[in-house]
Amino acid sequence: MKSFSFMRLSLWVYLAIFFAYLLGPLVIMSATAFNSPSFPRMTPWECLTFEWFAALFRDERILNGIWNSILVGAGTVVLSVAMGLAGALMLTQIWPKLRATYYTIIIAPILIPGVVLGISTLVFWDRINRMLGLGADSWLSNGLFLTIIGQSTFIASYCMLVLVARLQRYDTALTEAALDLGATHAQAFRKVLLPFMRPAIASAAVLAFLASFENYNTTTFTFGEYPTLTIELAQKVRYGITPAISALAFIIVVLTVIAALANEASIRRKELVAAARQKATVEELESGRLRLPGFLSSNAAAVALVVVACATVAVVGTASVYSPAQCIADVQEQKRLETEQRIQELRRQRELRRQEQLEQQGGSPAPAPSAPATGGSSGFGGVFAPGNLSGGGEDGAEAEQDPQDSGAGSSSGFGGAFDPGNLSGGSDDSSSGN
Repeated sequence: MKSFSFMRLSLWVYLAIFFAYLLGPLVIMSATAFNSPSFPRMTPWECLTFEWFAALFRDERILNGIWNSILVGAGTVVLSVAMGLAGALMLTQIWPKLRATYYTIIIAPILIPGVVLGISTLVFWDRINRMLGLGADSWLSNGLFLTIIGQSTFIASYCMLVLVARLQRYDTALTEAALDLGATHAQAFRKVLLPFMRPAIASAAVLAFLASFENYNTTTFTFGEYPTLTIELAQKVRYGITPAISALAFIIVVLTVIAALANEASIRRKELVAAARQKATVEELESGRLRLPGFLSSNAAAVALVVVACATVAVVGTASVYSPAQCIADVQEQKRLETEQRIQELRRQRELRRQEQLEQQGGSPAPAPSAPATGGSSGFGGVFAPGNLSGGGEDGAEAEQDPQDSGAGSSSGFGGAFDPGNLSGGSDDSSSGN
């Protein structure tokens, strides 16, 4: 019993750590969209604000990137789902001994790096464009076309895997029965197989759109004049990010949660309706008096959807009437006071260090540096003496009285630096020294 309780506790701890690792960054980034600092951060919290959502909707580059991502995603969904469905049907119809080889070829684009796919797409279609004699502005060189083609090369493989999983559960006897009843192959496909594959097609379409929307490696070589959202975000990060990106992330998270809850609520309601019909009597079914469960009854996903929708409406309503101007002004004033206190503290510490240095030196001022001797042993004489530039002092007066006496010092500010004897080494001083 104790071991069973320990296992359950360990499982809950593991799930808590797993979801914290998985969803923690999203929660933190979403929270930074409501903090007033210009750089995304959650702590220290300053003021509740909604201005970053307004800044997001004013950013034309981000809005243009979202629109281009939607266009590319729609084109990628159409092309990838069509190729994936064709590949899945081909896999079930091909000779069994060739299925392994065919499957490997179809899956290969998933294993190739996106950078390689992007470069190869750009080079290949540029060569085709030149062979056809088209100009640089033709539709083959269009960024939308190249991006859709480049992304579809590997997203179609994901779609094929989803469709194959559904197709393996299909009973081919249904198609054979339709053909026996006089239907053509096209009619059997449209009226029998396609309805059966509809849930998988919807799943593959959602997967293809999401994979296209977040793709960067392949798109960075093919977008041309149509940068997608990921390209715009990457370019913004190079020059410094703002909480407007956090606002975009929050909107994407909320829309994803709402879509997931709506789908789960719809599936749960269908299950409840089917269970109610199974328990109903024949009289209830024939008379139409069957009471079906409500949308919120025994449907936790529907309840969560309503809660999220109400919270979203409340946030939007609060944003329309709330103004953080006073709070931001108070925070700025507090920062100014803290800065002044820090400056005063630094000045006080500097004054204390100066006083400590004076006490260590005995309270006497530092001795002044002694003036260099006139006509020193250096070949430059007194060229670096401080008094040469000021023109004052006793040495300067003596130099003016006897300007020809080069042995005692020169009246020039350069001293004896240009005395020929300094370079030749043949002066009287050197001779007398020897």
